Amino acid sequence: MNIPFAKYHGLGNVYIVIDGKFSDSISTEQIIKICDNDHVKSDGILFDKTTDGKFEVQIINPDGSEAEKSGNGLRIYSRYLYDIGVVKLGEKFEIKTLGGMVKSTVIEKNLVIVEMGKVSFLAMGENIPVGGNLHRFYEVNVGNPHCVIIMDEILPPDVVKFVGPEIETNKRFVNRTNVQFVKILDKNTIQIEIWERGAGYTLSSGTSSTAAAAVAHKLGFCGNQVCVKMQGGDLSLSFDGDFNAEMTGAVQKICTGEIDGECFE
Repeated sequence: MNIPFAKYHGLGNVYIVIDGKFSDSISTEQIIKICDNDHVKSDGILFDKTTDGKFEVQIINPDGSEAEKSGNGLRIYSRYLYDIGVVKLGEKFEIKTLGGMVKSTVIEKNLVIVEMGKVSFLAMGENIPVGGNLHRFYEVNVGNPHCVIIMDEILPPDVVKFVGPEIETNKRFVNRTNVQFVKILDKNTIQIEIWERGAGYTLSSGTSSTAAAAVAHKLGFCGNQVCVKMQGGDLSLSFDGDFNAEMTGAVQKICTGEIDGECFE
């Protein structure tokens, strides 16, 4: 079985897009192998499940688990739809995800706006252990779960890799959670480091950016337009009065190819 794919990245967050007809024939073990560094290498797989002109994407993490929503993944999927000629520049269209419907617009070939939906605030200012110390956290949902922790100084990547799994699997998060460590830079800018559920340490994340920026805005640290700085680059977030979020960010195409069945042997 040979599987065609298209590979993209959004601020260093890499996904491959595969026709949805293959989703039932690729096992969890094969997904892990595809995403592994020694094979195709990807931070996840986007299965295009478009039917009768209605766009739908299934988002799979590199550990084989399914994600409800991915901001980078949605921008990449939107660019893919543009590349295959089913949407046009400036055209707003809907995408169905496990985390709900979103609206997207490819405004330039390498720039996409995604309306991420309404941010829900679940727990505000409770304590959680981080590396043996208690830190205040904010639990929010943007179609998938997030734990936002604001700190005076941003944690370095090696520390994030150490404490991230501890928070992701904390028993209070029934379905595990994504984790953001946030430093407020000014009224318009924050910096974040990310531990992503099912993926690990991540250079960038659209949903993480949305969650972190929403908390910064909710607490009054930032206005309703926030630049989120990450290792992979910057994303722009804006919020209306009901905390509906709009994300703007870059996408780049890497290559197209075909996964040979031999790689699964």
